[in-house]
Amino acid sequence: MSLQFSELGFEPNFIDYIGAWEQQRERHAAVVSGAAPNSVLLLEHAAVYTAGKRTEEHERPFDGTPVVNVDRGGKLTWHGPGQLVMYPIVRLSDAHSIRAYVHALEDIIIEVLAHFGVDGVRVDGRAGIWLLADAKGGDRKIAAIGIRVHDGVTMHGIAINANNSLAPYTQIIACGIQDAGTTTLAAETGRDITPRELLPVLKEATQKFLVPLITDIQPEEATTTGAVDTGRSEGALL
Repeated sequence: MSLQFSELGFEPNFIDYIGAWEQQRERHAAVVSGAAPNSVLLLEHAAVYTAGKRTEEHERPFDGTPVVNVDRGGKLTWHGPGQLVMYPIVRLSDAHSIRAYVHALEDIIIEVLAHFGVDGVRVDGRAGIWLLADAKGGDRKIAAIGIRVHDGVTMHGIAINANNSLAPYTQIIACGIQDAGTTTLAAETGRDITPRELLPVLKEATQKFLVPLITDIQPEEATTTGAVDTGRSEGALL
């Protein structure tokens, strides 16, 4: 089984968040109905803050910057130029194995970072992928994960900081975490690594870790695979 990758826009043609969200919803509906294959959207957003379902008022930007409320799990984050965003829109073989799906997304990020000599890790109780405290600084976040699963098909996904500015994070409490920082691949390696440079290894890692979890079979066809759709909608930022 393979995934259909679509590159929606990269520098200088950044994708407006609302427009990309609409494309996600359209592709999601097509995958649910069987009209489209399992898909992965790749892009760089124009600068925007987005707020998941658990965002609290005091976590929003304090400079009046607009925030888009979205239907993923988690809290507040920033998207923008220099950050690689991936939205997998795939039918899970087991629509209830949210943890396994998130674990696969974490593995994808960790493998991409390792390709560039950066050791990303999971941290219990904290969202996304992190670099642990070292000579360069304290614990710092380098990638975010926020998902939604509806009708057995995923939406939203991951964001990896490649060479984006870190200034927007000073305006918010990113993902609700107050005692740690944020970083980028460029800051960690001393190289100006663009989102486009991540694409080959990201696509390979996505095939490796996601394909074992997905199916082309629609729920009503699943008699022996266990891929039964309950219509549940679940969100997480883990």
